[in-house]
Amino acid sequence: MATDGTRHLVLKHIEHSVDVAAPPEKVWPLVSDLPRLAEWSPQVVKSFVRGGEIREGTRLLNVNRRGLLVWPTRSRVVRYEPGREIAWRIDDNRTTWSFTLQPTPTGTRLVQRREAPKGLSELSISLTDRFLGGQAVFQAELQAGMRQTLTRVKHLAEQ
Repeated sequence: MATDGTRHLVLKHIEHSVDVAAPPEKVWPLVSDLPRLAEWSPQVVKSFVRGGEIREGTRLLNVNRRGLLVWPTRSRVVRYEPGREIAWRIDDNRTTWSFTLQPTPTGTRLVQRREAPKGLSELSISLTDRFLGGQAVFQAELQAGMRQTLTRVKHLAEQ
């Protein structure tokens, strides 16, 4: 069970952004195709979409990996505004991940976020502390993963 000593280390908001020299119409098909997360994210190995079409309410199963550790996460699309935002809430840890697109004079500002407004589940805190190096280490890895993800999407969109 997690202690109050680690709970305060959980960031309510992690975010990274990148400017893409491509219009939102070219970026959106990439980030809204959630099974492609495995191509960009250093942690996601595979994503499965239940029911085929991605829209609000669509259920997903991701398989994640860090070194020898492999774990599934279950999620549901909670915001879906074509061309602007897609967000999915992870059932297992109570976080919401999203991509937001903002038009700019030179293309698109692409933002990836992880929000945990009510913190993480007790189970998630405990597992992160025991197996993923603790909150600070794992959250730093998530931020580095966001940079990598957005760099890869940027590269594809600008081709």
